[in-house]
Amino acid sequence: MTVLKTSLRNFVAHKGRMALSAIAVLLSVAFVCGTLVFTDTTNATFDKLFASTASDVTVSPKGVSDNDTRQGRIRTLPGAELARLEKVNGVKSVTGDATSQSITVADRNDNNIGADSGAPTIGTNWDPTEKRSVKITSGHAPHGPTEVMVDADTAKNKKLKLGDEVRVIAIPGEFRAKIVGIATFQVTNPGAAFLYTDTDTAQRKLLGAPGAYSSYAVTAQPGVSHEQLKKNVVADLGTGVKVQTKAESSAEAEDDIGSFLDVMKYAMLGFAGIAVLVGIFLIVNTFSMLVAQRTREIGLMRAIGSSRRQINRSVLTEALLLGVVGSILGVLGGVGLAVGLMKIMGSAGLHLSTDQLTVKPTTPVVGLAIGIVVTVIAAYIPARRAGKISPMAALRDAGTPADSKSGRIRGAIGTLLTAGGAAALVVAGNADKAADGSMFLGAGVVLTLIGFIVIGPLLAGLVVRALATVVLRIFGPVGRLAERNALRNPRRTGATGAALMIGLALVACLSVVGSSMVASATDELDKSVGADFIIGSDTGQPITKGIEQAVHRAKGLTHISDVKMIEKARLTLPDGRTVTKDLSAADPTYAEDLRTPVVSGDLSEAYGENAMSVPEGLAKDHKVKPGDTVTVAFAEGRTARLTVAAITSDDVTLDKGALYLNITTVERYLPAKLMPADTMMLAQAKDGQEKAAYASLKSQLHHYPSVTVRDQTDYKKEVKDQVGQLLNLVYGLLALAIIVAVLGVVNTLALSVVERTREIGLMRAIGLSRRQMRRMIRLESVVIALFGALLGLGLGMGWGATAQKLLALEGLKTLEIPWPTIITVFIGSAVVGLVAALVPAFRAARMNVLNAIATE
Repeated sequence: MTVLKTSLRNFVAHKGRMALSAIAVLLSVAFVCGTLVFTDTTNATFDKLFASTASDVTVSPKGVSDNDTRQGRIRTLPGAELARLEKVNGVKSVTGDATSQSITVADRNDNNIGADSGAPTIGTNWDPTEKRSVKITSGHAPHGPTEVMVDADTAKNKKLKLGDEVRVIAIPGEFRAKIVGIATFQVTNPGAAFLYTDTDTAQRKLLGAPGAYSSYAVTAQPGVSHEQLKKNVVADLGTGVKVQTKAESSAEAEDDIGSFLDVMKYAMLGFAGIAVLVGIFLIVNTFSMLVAQRTREIGLMRAIGSSRRQINRSVLTEALLLGVVGSILGVLGGVGLAVGLMKIMGSAGLHLSTDQLTVKPTTPVVGLAIGIVVTVIAAYIPARRAGKISPMAALRDAGTPADSKSGRIRGAIGTLLTAGGAAALVVAGNADKAADGSMFLGAGVVLTLIGFIVIGPLLAGLVVRALATVVLRIFGPVGRLAERNALRNPRRTGATGAALMIGLALVACLSVVGSSMVASATDELDKSVGADFIIGSDTGQPITKGIEQAVHRAKGLTHISDVKMIEKARLTLPDGRTVTKDLSAADPTYAEDLRTPVVSGDLSEAYGENAMSVPEGLAKDHKVKPGDTVTVAFAEGRTARLTVAAITSDDVTLDKGALYLNITTVERYLPAKLMPADTMMLAQAKDGQEKAAYASLKSQLHHYPSVTVRDQTDYKKEVKDQVGQLLNLVYGLLALAIIVAVLGVVNTLALSVVERTREIGLMRAIGLSRRQMRRMIRLESVVIALFGALLGLGLGMGWGATAQKLLALEGLKTLEIPWPTIITVFIGSAVVGLVAALVPAFRAARMNVLNAIATE
């Protein structure tokens, strides 16, 4: 009981000093709990949506995939099946669904009204099943080919209203219609844009198959189970269609959204883990300094009879209190963070209602466990150190001398770990296979990180002196005082710098990898792409006939290459084995537009009659050589015997592993109705007419917002922007760890000022001005921040360079160090140091000189 009282007294007495550590715990726990609450809420919302929209039994075409949308293929079921299904035993009613995701809807200004998130635009017929998820809140249901209805979120985001005209671009063709109704989702909008038509219009204009449906929703009669109804339907229709119960179709939809949410969840938890790791250093430093400051107090307690165990338990109890307070606030903050994430997703079109806010019992338990356990573990070493303080310490000044023996052991362990990690990175950089090298890369990253953390105090002595020579010495005596303060306790400086090092190491690593990816892609484009223009969709929408015709109307072009993807062709190779591959069918000019190097043969001949190319890897595995014959069975088409005209190199990034053949060859063996739409088109401008051709293409395709025209400059910029957006997202998540690290710098300086109260008073008494005092504290903070930045950036660049060596095995061969980013981060670290020192420096300068000198 005495230990508890002492711990409570000390905790309350030092609550100001504990505040920043509590904030670190709060932020880390909030990030974990916020991630869990957000993903649980999203899962619960979609579970409710899928459960409310799924039919008792759903019948759909077999083998439908996302590639069907990208290739413009719409698989349908004959309308006659509806009447047949109505007669199946146990069926109460059947509703036909006519839905297509291969559409783009443009407003009167030719702007795409689809979701900005990249989710598809879904066109469907307004039928009774839709009323399960949405209700008409304005206008009326569509009737006839000139009327459509849109969802409320799309109407709001794209500023659409009743009476507005839209143009629907679908595989069968285009049509115009007026918005006559607006429907609101009763649970949530799954993120897509929805367009509703009447059934006849959906069948003719969206599916291009009058009387046909994309699926059937079957309702069971009372007393008939979904499983029994499924058996009855399969018995009648056979296995040529896909039949699912309500539970099965809901589970499939949940898996689709769940896989995305799982990636998001574990990525965010990973960054939360980094913040927790950084927070450990802050807590360790806090308790180490508090123990050092209370050396005489602890010595007196030992002198009057307190045991080592009691002292140890007292410090751990304080850590427990800190963990409990920080974790409770963190759990509450996590709920707030989840609500904030829901609002952000709402702006992207995915509305999640707070009415569905899901806080599972395990979430606060996980949050409290992480916060409390981490805090207590972090405080364990300072607690042990406190327990070792002898009664004689009561007769000495505060502070305990460093253990030189433990310092040497620590230095030796850190050196071994760092050397082992460096060796693993070297092995990874020289690996022959990316999969093998990635294991050594992971080991190298972990070992070097731990090694630098362990060896931090030794490095602090060396690096801080070097930095002081450049940064501090120019400030004269004040600079020398700042240097000595930073070197006074290398262990503390090392731990403070290590907290900042972790976040900046990841920033530097990802910057190197990102810059190398952009540089490699740019070099590959320069070497491989001969076409001046690339036409394609950013959202996977197919290139319709209207778009093809618009491209061919452009002026100033020498040739245009159509490119199609032929799915799931079965190849019987010369060695007798059979493989299933996708084929790249294109016009012969594609060989000029994409200069794929060949190992043997002539690629231009692969576009000849009944000819093809195979990639190097496939050729090696199956001993294929030019002149060999490959039997190709086209899915749902006839079988061809094609001659191998070329073996293409695998030492490429673009179209690696592609099998090329002429579109006319495919047309001989695949029915016209099954020919996929173009996945992209490439065009070459006439010499000297590049700008005019570019403008002509832009003009012709202005009315087709589903596709984008890019020249090589645009494409390079697009690659750079995409990598940049990804890096900015990662930097944003890493910001949490860096914020916690900055709190560590602030806390270290604040406690250091308290520790040096008497010293500060004496320095002020002998003539040090307030301005000089503030400058000294700020310079100390800057050199600590630069120390952490130097270690982190150096370590991160090493990781990034090694990662690029592995990426080079996959075709990304250019290493580029983003020096502007590295230099900016380094300078930014100095600014962070200045900002972190503002409050501690102000407090130090405002101290009463006589009171400070009198402090024991």
